[in-house]
Amino acid sequence: MRFDVITLLPELVEAVTQVGVTGRAATRGLIELHCWNPRDFTEDVHRTVDDRPYGGGPGMVMKAECLLKTIRAAREATNKTAKVIYLSPQGKKLDQKAVREFANSFAKSSNEPNDQQGLILLCGRYEGIDERIIELEVDEEWSIGDYVLSGGELGAMVIIDAITRLLPDVLGHESSAEQDSFTENLLDCEHFTRPEIVEGLQIPAVLKSGDHKAIAQWRRKQAIGRTFQRRPDLLKNDAKDNALSSDDKKLLDEYLKDSDSN
Repeated sequence: MRFDVITLLPELVEAVTQVGVTGRAATRGLIELHCWNPRDFTEDVHRTVDDRPYGGGPGMVMKAECLLKTIRAAREATNKTAKVIYLSPQGKKLDQKAVREFANSFAKSSNEPNDQQGLILLCGRYEGIDERIIELEVDEEWSIGDYVLSGGELGAMVIIDAITRLLPDVLGHESSAEQDSFTENLLDCEHFTRPEIVEGLQIPAVLKSGDHKAIAQWRRKQAIGRTFQRRPDLLKNDAKDNALSSDDKKLLDEYLKDSDSN
């Protein structure tokens, strides 16, 4: 899978493929990262990439000419099949469903050369980019949350990491990604490892029972209960995809009774 990132800070973005899950994926050739610096597509001696905004106001705006050249060079390198994604506070909010759709499109394209082969992630800086770039070259705008960062680089790295861990053969265990938070609009259950007792706190007895069905049910109950308590917005019954089944509602009732008794 190929990611092309248009950024004034390539050294920052490149760090995502040097450590952790994404680093191992890059080493194994499961993903590729290519950074494109708009300064390399300027024509003045100062390599100017920004200018004052029309109409006045604070800050600077990234210039259209160098961005157009950079985006089009990246498109050519990807055979014009990759979407251009602009990281922007005005974009759609990224969630696990969107990440999975991106990952699925990549997996599908692995055997279909004419389909989408990757993403071109456009990282703004300063006050943003010239709006005409969005009209001419951007396919979609995405945001990683309702807050403002100094640029789009961290958002691009988030997208790369989130998608990479869902690609085939990236994680060590096939079910690891399926059990993560938000996979079914649920938070993950709590996890424990050895030793059994830490400063008087014991692990739940069911986890030592060897009864895999009971363990699975306990984990499901904890996930539903935690979601209800911490992110009830994920369990809205007016949204068909988020509605709990009758069995899940029983597990939630049990969880709440257990919480009250404790």
